[in-house]
This record gives sequence, structure tokens and C-alpha cells, in this order.
Amino acid sequence: MTTSNVGGTDDRIARIASTIRVIPDFPKPGILFQDITTLLLDPKAFKDTIDLFVERYKDKNINVIAGIEARGFIFGPPIALAIGAKFVPMRKPKKLPGEVISEEYSLEYGTDIMEMHVGAVQPGENAVIVDDLIATGGTLNAAISLLGRVGATVVECACVIELKELKGREKLGDNPLFVLVSET
Repeated sequence: MTTSNVGGTDDRIARIASTIRVIPDFPKPGILFQDITTLLLDPKAFKDTIDLFVERYKDKNINVIAGIEARGFIFGPPIALAIGAKFVPMRKPKKLPGEVISEEYSLEYGTDIMEMHVGAVQPGENAVIVDDLIATGGTLNAAISLLGRVGATVVECACVIELKELKGREKLGDNPLFVLVSET
């Protein structure tokens, strides 16, 4: 069953959900990978996705859109441009030149490290973290921690898809989560 945080009967959600392909056993057996590349092949569904996020954040005094590598890099920049915020990439280790701060986190299928440039986000800035999907919540928690360490306020985490059965939302504590499509 598919649900959404978007209120009412917005037909854009059904269009978006219908374009997401599920790939079984990727990247390893037992994983049902939610493939957003098929959403990107549909310009109307892709635009609807960006528009829904922009409508939500355009008047919220957001200074930073923090995009999580790699698919947060697809959705984050157009949202940042549309609302007049800066885009800050959150990357895997040794991908950012210069001084970085790091945070280790757990994934649905292992562990990893996330890095952000020192000085990219200033104390007191308001941030939205963008990624394509929340599964266990480990990636978003790492991003929340990095932003908190530099004194930013995380206004919300924003994902296209939520895998509810993995209970990632519960691991975010008091940090709000906005999703377009929830798979239950």
C-alpha cells in the first residue's frame, strides 16, 4: 500500500509513485531496491516531485538544503535554487576536497561514513536534509548529527520514499520527516 504525507487528494503523488521501479535483490539478496531513475525518465513526475518540496519549503526561512550522496544530489539542487537556499553536499569519505567533519552511521546493509565541508553551514542556519529514501534512518541521523555539530537547526528531513517496515522514522527522534510516497 502507498501512502503520503501530502494532504488531500493531490494526484501528483499517484503519478510519482507509479514511476518508481522496485528491483528485488539489489544490491544484495533480500533487499527490495526502490529505483528512482525511472521517476527521472518522466519529466512530469520529476517536476511534480520538485514542486511538492518547493511548495512546502518556499516560505519557511530555509538557508540550507543538505543533499545526501548520491540521490539527494538529484533532488536537492533544484529545490535549493527554487527557494533561494544554498545546496550543501553530504558525501561519502574522501570525496570532498579540503577540511571536512565526519560521522559514521549504519545502513540497511552495512556501515558507512558521511562528510561535510567545514564552514559550509553556519551556526543558526535553518536546514532541510534531502534524500531519495529513508530506510533504517542511519543516513539521515548522520546528516542531522553533522548539521547539529556546526550549530544549524534541522527544520525537517525530506525524502521521496519511506520504507515504513524498516522503522527509520522512529530513529529520527524529534526531527520531523516529510515523505511523498510511503511503502507499507
